[in-house]
Amino acid sequence: MKEGIHPAYNATKIHCACGNVVETCSTKKDLSVEVCYNCHPFYTGEHKLLDVAGRIEKFRNKYKNIIKKQA
Repeated sequence: MKEGIHPAYNATKIHCACGNVVETCSTKKDLSVEVCYNCHPFYTGEHKLLDVAGRIEKFRNKYKNIIKKQA
């Protein structure tokens, strides 16, 4: 690797809006994020799956007049 062209890789702290602090290494000094693994709904188990049943029927009902005109 060439000397002097790469950014410095420093120890940094990532601060979340929920108050969680994660220590890691990065080229940036300190980072602030809105959502981390402690408060994200997917990782905490509060993630709700959307009901996708009937999406095809909803699409067909929405565009049935256009499909009939093309046929």
